[in-house]
Amino acid sequence: MESLIKFVQDEFVEKKEFPKFSAGDTITVYYSIREGEKTRTQFFRGVVIQVKGTGASQTFTIRKMSGTVGVERIFPVNLPALQKIEINKTGSVRRKRIYYFRGLTGKKARIREKRS
Repeated sequence: MESLIKFVQDEFVEKKEFPKFSAGDTITVYYSIREGEKTRTQFFRGVVIQVKGTGASQTFTIRKMSGTVGVERIFPVNLPALQKIEINKTGSVRRKRIYYFRGLTGKKARIREKRS
């Protein structure tokens, strides 16, 4: 059964090449939105909270502050509406899932940038 699912995913799910990113990185995701007959491109820029899953079922969660309200969005990697992903900053964090970031505000919510 598992091999059948893998075969269908390899054959019919289109693969898109996105840059590698992990928790703590600040990224911009461009995706298309349909409003009636029109389609437009919208972007969502924020910090990656987690990257979950592998292969076709991989998802990532992005968090941004809109005014004083935190907004999180979960994107599947194989979403057909995804157009491109840009990495703005690479963050230096110790964990793979930075849920503690939700409780931080102000200067404490800053993430150190990874030195290259």
